[in-house]
Amino acid sequence: MQLPPSLRAAIDRELDGIALADLARASEALSHRYRAEVQDGRLHLADDLAARAYLTTRLPATFAAISAAMGAVSEARPDFAPKTVLDAGAGPGTATWAAVQHWGGLSDAMLVEASPAIRAVGERLDLPLDHVHWLPGRLDVALRDLTPRGLILLAYVLDELPTPAREPLIQQLWALTADTLLIVEPGTPAGWKRVLHARDMLIEAGAHILAPCPHGRPCPLAAPDWCHFSARVARSRLHRQAKGGTVPWEDEKFIYVAASRQQGLPAAARVIAPPRASKAAVTLKLCQDDGYAADRVFAKLDRDSFKTACRLDWGDIVRKQ
Repeated sequence: MQLPPSLRAAIDRELDGIALADLARASEALSHRYRAEVQDGRLHLADDLAARAYLTTRLPATFAAISAAMGAVSEARPDFAPKTVLDAGAGPGTATWAAVQHWGGLSDAMLVEASPAIRAVGERLDLPLDHVHWLPGRLDVALRDLTPRGLILLAYVLDELPTPAREPLIQQLWALTADTLLIVEPGTPAGWKRVLHARDMLIEAGAHILAPCPHGRPCPLAAPDWCHFSARVARSRLHRQAKGGTVPWEDEKFIYVAASRQQGLPAAARVIAPPRASKAAVTLKLCQDDGYAADRVFAKLDRDSFKTACRLDWGDIVRKQ
């Protein structure tokens, strides 16, 4: 996954002239806060240096994960063509940038962000839409007087909120959803539990689950197992230097749920783990439309099904025949 050239150029302008040592220290501090899911009352992106460290070390990975989730939405709803989007807890607009790449008909974006530092950066990145509105403030306050929009985005936000604030926020966002709500979280066991709880709430509210689940039944997985996916993103030279990395790519683990007021295309299953291949067979771990998860072996002797299985990867949908 590569960032759009216009976004990559805008990020490079933001990072121009910043000392690498300062950026590396800020990046490490920011990565620690995200990995530890620190909730100490302070914003993760509280100052200008932290905001720019986010551009270097987190934006590319979150963009890739959100884009992958949006791809699944497009598969489930090929007819979905939103014109308006609400990005709740937008950061610099990462999720909205991803949405622009998927749905060319988008024309109006409302981005809600509490941090003045990252909001200012997002404004300078200059989203390529006809109408872009940045709304400051905490989500519980800023969302009160908004009108429904076709696409609602909540990406990498629930992990930053105290537990009591999560249910009211999901309820608010579903009330503002004219069509589809997409929630994305880190692909950790804790992230999966947050998304699973949101999924349960949305099903109870009458939502149709578009992805990743091929069903609306209870999740068949139980701890220590958990559902998550992976997106690969290309690292820039500065990205590698700031994170002390050597390989030119990074894998971002994520989990998501897409809920809609419209039904999506039916699916037979989704691949929920990396395929395991041998010379004789391919084994896929599938979450199935009957509500069960199981390993399925596709033997080479069954040529047609084996070829189909070989083309499938982690996160792919299996369509009904």
